[in-house]
Amino acid sequence: MRSANIHWVKVSRVAYTVGGLLMLSGIVHLVVLLVGGGTWEGPLSLRKPATFGLSFGLTLINVTWIASFLPLKDRSRALLIGVFAATCTLETLLVSLQTWRGVPSHFNVETPFDAAVARALAFGGFTLVAIITVLTVAVFRHGGALPPPLRLAIRAAFVALAGAQVAGAVMIGTGMRLVFNGDPQRAYTTGGWLKPAHAVLMHGILVLPLLAWLISRTNWDYQDQTRAVRAGILIYALVVAATLAIAFKTA
Repeated sequence: MRSANIHWVKVSRVAYTVGGLLMLSGIVHLVVLLVGGGTWEGPLSLRKPATFGLSFGLTLINVTWIASFLPLKDRSRALLIGVFAATCTLETLLVSLQTWRGVPSHFNVETPFDAAVARALAFGGFTLVAIITVLTVAVFRHGGALPPPLRLAIRAAFVALAGAQVAGAVMIGTGMRLVFNGDPQRAYTTGGWLKPAHAVLMHGILVLPLLAWLISRTNWDYQDQTRAVRAGILIYALVVAATLAIAFKTA
């Protein structure tokens, strides 16, 4: 039992380090973009690896932190976070690689290598969905030991993160359908129609637990803290609904 705990401690430290390095990668790409004056739009923009690095880094750090609260077996927790960290790294590296090669990372099956990268990205996406689903179920089944405000925030955050994966899958499905129909250029320009909603949903895992933590620093009792967290979740849900409405209106 003690060895399993030590293993989790090691895996969590590695995950935090990897998350920091992914964020550093995003910052480096952002600096290169700002200094070099490249385009902010299109599938070849350095904005894409910058976004992937920052988003996956933040998500990995927050998911690892939240997983430490869940009453899971240390070996199971270490396995889930270890695979999650590896997948976040793979997704970011492949997107960065394709950008520096000067070719799109998604919807690109022009060469056998590009097709292999696209398949690897899709496999990584499915892996992320599977892990997030397991953790979401764990939060709802075993989150009773958490303080009520934090439990509520974490549950909402994982639902949002699962929603982000659904939005990502819809975009990939939309883009690949256009590619297979012989219109790859349209896939690059319209396949990302849910990007704003995807981004908002993706970062609920950062915003909502952070909100609960900040509220926990007040002198309010659990009942008032829970009300405040519910209000924050409601505002967040309205933002998600607004971004979805705009996406469907402009699609």
